[in-house]
Amino acid sequence: MFKLLKKYWIFVLLAPLFMIGEVAMDLVQPKMMQVIVDDGVLGLNNGGAGNMELVISMGLKMIFVVILGGMSGVLSGVFANMFSQNWANAIRKACFRRVMEFSFEQTDKFSTGSLVTRITNDVTQLQNLATQSVRGFVRTTMLFFGGIFCVWTLDLRFGEVLFCTLPVVIIGVLFFISKANPFFDTLQRKLDNVNNVVQENVAGARVVKAYVKEDFEINRFGNANDELVNTQLRVLRLFAFMTPLANIILNMALVVIIKIGAIEVQAGNATPGAIMAAVTYLSRIMHSVIMLAMIFQTVSRGTASGKRLNEILREAPVIKDGSSAVKSDVKGRIEFRNVSFAYPGGNGELVLDNINMTIEPGETFGILGATGSGKSTLINLIPRFYDATEGSVLVDNIDVRDYALNELRNKIAVALQKSELFNTTIGENIMWGKENASADEIMAAAEDAQAMEFIADKSEGLDTAVAEKGMSLSGGQKQRVAIARALLKNAEILIFDDSTSALDLKTEAKLYKVLNTKYDSTTKIIIAQRIASVKGADRIAVIDNGSIVDCGSHEKLMESCEIYRDIYESQLKGGGDAQ
Repeated sequence: MFKLLKKYWIFVLLAPLFMIGEVAMDLVQPKMMQVIVDDGVLGLNNGGAGNMELVISMGLKMIFVVILGGMSGVLSGVFANMFSQNWANAIRKACFRRVMEFSFEQTDKFSTGSLVTRITNDVTQLQNLATQSVRGFVRTTMLFFGGIFCVWTLDLRFGEVLFCTLPVVIIGVLFFISKANPFFDTLQRKLDNVNNVVQENVAGARVVKAYVKEDFEINRFGNANDELVNTQLRVLRLFAFMTPLANIILNMALVVIIKIGAIEVQAGNATPGAIMAAVTYLSRIMHSVIMLAMIFQTVSRGTASGKRLNEILREAPVIKDGSSAVKSDVKGRIEFRNVSFAYPGGNGELVLDNINMTIEPGETFGILGATGSGKSTLINLIPRFYDATEGSVLVDNIDVRDYALNELRNKIAVALQKSELFNTTIGENIMWGKENASADEIMAAAEDAQAMEFIADKSEGLDTAVAEKGMSLSGGQKQRVAIARALLKNAEILIFDDSTSALDLKTEAKLYKVLNTKYDSTTKIIIAQRIASVKGADRIAVIDNGSIVDCGSHEKLMESCEIYRDIYESQLKGGGDAQ
């Protein structure tokens, strides 16, 4: 994170410099007031005769000092905020950029709620730390040590009082900080839990309502929030004890200094102006100690947040670009060579076991299997959402690990069963497939995907707004928008991962007819659970328990594959889906 500071070094330098100017003016003022009281008002050095001219001239100087200190403080605040805001902005962007580079296994490792907390709240805590570091810390330390020095110069006995009381205060502050420090990391984790519950319930609102689980989820959120509040209260209780105790000790020191001052004035060893200056300096020292305690709290919490952000920034992407430039004259060929796969972080159980399969350019290839058989896992290896545990996946005769990720994924268009739509218009959702696509291209893709059937019925057509996660559209409508987006990309390889499951058979048949004629040179992989979706494919691979049990045309499989026949017969009896 600190590499991002280089761009804002001038602000990092100017903010504390101007703060030094402000504090210097604060430390000068009590001395000036001493002169006004002792010489201007009481005339202690002029036989008891006051000096109005001195009062006016010194008063004007004090006004100038106050204005100069105020201007320095304002400029310090401006530069501190310019630094902290810009640095936080850079960190937030860097973290989000890194999250976008994560593979699925890394995103699962952190959880969505935790990533949201880190990129929002943790960055804010670090921003507060940055502001306090270049502004608050400079101010408090200068007031603390500068005030002690000034009190020491006024009278030796005043300094002795401070040196007796301040160690007690500092030890007390450090004790409370050390007790509170471990809670800050816990506090952020509790905030992760709250965000996770919110994220899950917003995303799964329909399921919550359908199963009448509102009260259950309210209680779950309440429990997560209670844990957060209880942790926060434990921290606040510690600081609630610390501040009054520090005030009591420092106020006792103030009483002692006033008492000593009265004795010294009566003995003629000190002046009233010196006592006033000493009291003012002590007040400033007291304020600096309390503020320093608050800054330590900010530092502790900011440090905990900084560690969490560094966990993101230091997490190297598991899926990286290939090491060399690759070129091939083949377009759309896919090959699996002895591929096995087990999900990272699992128990090592193979989801895919020794897959050997070749899909030729322009071929329509179906993949059929029961839920959990490994169909989606298999195609996730093609665009390198995961890397094979063993063996190799080749695209256009080149190992996918040798490609730059952008180059590889630009060859592939994917439409999923759960269509991910964004909170914008239908047209802009489709245009994700191709930047700067023309209106005609978008409409053509929507037409091919059979989406114009419902888009044309909407008053705003392609400009119709889509609610978050596509909630304003039906399942079939969302799938057709996602298919249109994939078709618009005009990629070499087109993957439908059960992306027609919500379409009726008539609409699905129209779609496949378009694919077989207009996209005949595109390699098409169709993953499905119903035979009607794949029976027209050139070849169909039947997967069972992570292995390919047979591969061939519909007719061949009906003759040679018992699993395929069983699926066909069960679907036929279930309502004719196999036809």
